[in-house]
Amino acid sequence: MKPTTDAGLLLAFGAHPDDIEFGCGGVIARETRNGRRVHFVVCSRGEAGSNGTPAGRTREAKQAAAVLGAMIEFVNLGGDAHFEVKPQHAIKLAAIIRRLRPSIVLTPSVVENQHPDHVCLGRLVRDAARLARYGGLRELKRQRPHGIGQLFFYAVSPEAEPTDHGRVLVDVSDPEIVATWTAAMAAHASQMRTRNYGELQLARARLNGLRAGLGHAIPLFPGDAIVVDSLVALERAARRF
Repeated sequence: MKPTTDAGLLLAFGAHPDDIEFGCGGVIARETRNGRRVHFVVCSRGEAGSNGTPAGRTREAKQAAAVLGAMIEFVNLGGDAHFEVKPQHAIKLAAIIRRLRPSIVLTPSVVENQHPDHVCLGRLVRDAARLARYGGLRELKRQRPHGIGQLFFYAVSPEAEPTDHGRVLVDVSDPEIVATWTAAMAAHASQMRTRNYGELQLARARLNGLRAGLGHAIPLFPGDAIVVDSLVALERAARRF
């Protein structure tokens, strides 16, 4: 039986059908196992990719979300490799935030040295989280404003990890979590034809874990300073002095 939690919805955005699973799938597996509701928003069908078809990649994304215990929906921000940072896209994502009312939002980092869609989406989600709070925004008048608790960036590749942010390491060492995450990545079989991205992500998590005395860990990068009610939540560090 899954542990229960009163934590709010976790909303994860991905530019392409596999980004969430590869970038932070272990975090998702841990959260859903702990009873948190998780919702994916995928903003293209991977139509510009070298492998797979839009229909096939959509099926893979749905299968991976089911493995992780998450709900999933797709939105169009102009198509794979055509993302742009513009108000109408940020407002479209803000409408999703108002509809789902998450407490935590995950989105790709805004580091430039990666797929440009990841960078654009990270900026759009950051803007959308702010716009979702504005009660006077004409396009969203029919929905109640909503302020999220925290925005975290995730890195789909090592090169996408921010160096100017703090980081939070999420312990995903439990073998069941690793197995679930691995199965979710394996669902994207079309993307494994030229490179084993699943192995790459597990190796990254293993290295992060070893640095912190854990089996596997995934870094998240907070958009704003984290506020806690007690230092108890901060007693565990990656380094033991």
